[in-house]
Amino acid sequence: MFRDFKYKDSDKIGRAYLKYLRLATRDVTGNYDVKESELNFLVFVYDYEFFTIDHVAQNYFYHRLKLAQRIIYPLQNKEYIYKYYDRLAPTTYEAAIFHESKWKYKVRYALTQKARLLVQKYYRKIEGEEQISVPT
Repeated sequence: MFRDFKYKDSDKIGRAYLKYLRLATRDVTGNYDVKESELNFLVFVYDYEFFTIDHVAQNYFYHRLKLAQRIIYPLQNKEYIYKYYDRLAPTTYEAAIFHESKWKYKVRYALTQKARLLVQKYYRKIEGEEQISVPT
């Protein structure tokens, strides 16, 4: 009667770890050099080995040039993304794999180890496995 809260039975709830999503996001964006939009993008491409801007723009529902200018290039400058395959130096093997001529070759990007570790830390914070320290 005089309690502030009472948890529901865990068998009736299922999963409830996303309640820490906002706090974990504030923690990561406040303590690391990423904005919330950049963090969301890193989470989106986390399961890719590599990607092109065209592919991600289409699946992320974002304009290609805006995605490149606002998210990919800043993350590349912060060393969270790197060029996996560069457009200027495709080998004949790479061109054969991607079925592109040398003049229409697209740059492939990938997450760096720094970015992968950050996303893993973010997931641990959301799931309650790691302490959340929200900056004031």
